[in-house]
Amino acid sequence: MVEIFVLTEHRQGQIRDITFEMLTKAHEIAGNTNAETTALILGKDVKDKAAALTEYAQKVILIEDQKLENFNSEFYQKVLTQLIKEHKPILTMIGHTSYGIELTPRLAAALNTPLATDCIDVNLENKTLHVTRQMYGGKVNVNAVLTQAESYMVTIRQAAFTAQKPQPPVNGQIIEKPSPLTEEPATKRFVQYVLPPPGGIDITAAEKLVSIGRGIKDQANMPIIEELANAIGAAIGCSRPIVDKGWLPNDRQVGSSGKTVKPKLYIAIGISGAFQHVLGMKNSDLIIAINKDPNAPIFNFSDYGIVDDLFKIVPVLKDKISELKS
Repeated sequence: MVEIFVLTEHRQGQIRDITFEMLTKAHEIAGNTNAETTALILGKDVKDKAAALTEYAQKVILIEDQKLENFNSEFYQKVLTQLIKEHKPILTMIGHTSYGIELTPRLAAALNTPLATDCIDVNLENKTLHVTRQMYGGKVNVNAVLTQAESYMVTIRQAAFTAQKPQPPVNGQIIEKPSPLTEEPATKRFVQYVLPPPGGIDITAAEKLVSIGRGIKDQANMPIIEELANAIGAAIGCSRPIVDKGWLPNDRQVGSSGKTVKPKLYIAIGISGAFQHVLGMKNSDLIIAINKDPNAPIFNFSDYGIVDDLFKIVPVLKDKISELKS
């Protein structure tokens, strides 16, 4: 049976959303190509994580090793090179994350496998790979075709697909394999995992996000946004001008040069909606925009829009939410 490989990304004991997003797309492709989806999970004491993957993949290949407790591209390359040579999957999918960006070029080179990076769509037709990538900051969608290869490799942009469990349900099989690692890495070793500083927030993990743009006008107006965010239990993000002014750190920036987010609720306040920002948030479940310009592009991507001065709307919205919660 032809296989489609999906590499599981996990950090600090949690499987990252990008894994389930890729598995959803892999299951779709597999259904169109008479293939099966195989999830790969490498690590230490991760068998319980493998169980969650069986709901998305027909097979879950598990390799545990003390050396794989933390991500190391040299170790991952060695393990994945052996697995890919052994199974010969038609396609290997890896997240376009800090892990994937470091790992995939050297892995593809070692296997002499065609590689397409930062894809927002991918499909297989008669062993021909079709991918869609966004270039020039998202101004252009490029459709590319890769042919005449027995196996392909792609990296997938976060939030490109919506994670959904297959229907009918999948009850995959966990296959444990021995680790091929026998020695320490030649050039790289894990030192420590650096958590965000006190008060730091990973906006990519936030279920609710309030983002601000240049419409906030002055840093002195930040408290009204913080009050709204506190009222609904949301994190605060922003567009690039806010980072450029130094009002929020760069890890709060949403967009093509910042983070890609997909919260359940995204409130865009004083954000016009330039394509660079939209690229980072358009797949949010529910988008609400507040902007006094009725022609602001952000309204083209919003489920609900309020055309008015944010300084009138935000305090009233905060008070109403607090009233409903009391």
